[in-house]
Amino acid sequence: MENFSVFDIIGPRMTGPSSSHTAGAARLGYIARRIIGAELDRVHFTLYGSFAETGRGHGTDKALIAGILGCEPDDARIRSAYKLARDSGVQVEFTWSDEPVEHPNTVRIEAVDVNGKETEVVGVSVGGGNILITEINHLAVEVTGDYPTLIIQHHDMPGVISDVCRVLAQLGVNIAYMKVFRHGRGDDDAFMCIESDEPVTPDMQQILLRLCPAVRELMVI
Repeated sequence: MENFSVFDIIGPRMTGPSSSHTAGAARLGYIARRIIGAELDRVHFTLYGSFAETGRGHGTDKALIAGILGCEPDDARIRSAYKLARDSGVQVEFTWSDEPVEHPNTVRIEAVDVNGKETEVVGVSVGGGNILITEINHLAVEVTGDYPTLIIQHHDMPGVISDVCRVLAQLGVNIAYMKVFRHGRGDDDAFMCIESDEPVTPDMQQILLRLCPAVRELMVI
């Protein structure tokens, strides 16, 4: 007999009719905002598959807007997301695409923050309010948002991984999951995606940058 958790039975806490199309969409927007890490100027959402076909009826557009403005899936402000965006001075646009994609509940989020920095995030809603970020700035990743997540861009050279792990251990951060990848051999840039039991605080980030000179950029989710 298959085992079910209470979460599987009663579903996530949410505002809206669908865990995949509403709660998952809000969470995708919320995690994307954490990745962007700054106040928004404008954002363009491209919806694919079932998101594009039935998203209007399920409020997927409102959920994505509210999420990227900092609302969690159970926030009542999801219903008035367009007004929330106007009041916040954030320009939002949508494209409802019929382009085939691997997963039916897929969204591409192209955001520009108030400093002019562009960030692109692709994610999918996998059901039950759960999500997976599959791409950040054209880099393939696997981020669930279930754990504090640290994404590190660094020079592709020996010893960097051990240096980062050593510093995190000294800071009392326990690594739950880690993936290392790069675009290709000979590419100077490589990346680490680290999910940890403890959050990596801003002070810890500065220590990492100081003690690991090969690290070029940190992104915390």
